[in-house]
Amino acid sequence: MTSYREFTVIIERDEDGYYVATVAELPGCHTQARTLEELMERVREAIQLYLETVGMPEIEVRKVRVRV
Repeated sequence: MTSYREFTVIIERDEDGYYVATVAELPGCHTQARTLEELMERVREAIQLYLETVGMPEIEVRKVRVRV
């Protein structure tokens, strides 16, 4: 059985033009990138690594969706 979880990702731009993403429900889980496309991949990876670190590797992050 596949388990789905949703996370709120806050995306901002820093003073150097990078996109910065913070996952609201996962303290300390954040990443940055030059493009939004690259940021989405990095967010997926950051969430997966976070879940593995806290002992939840069975949850696989397959995709990141953006809702505005």
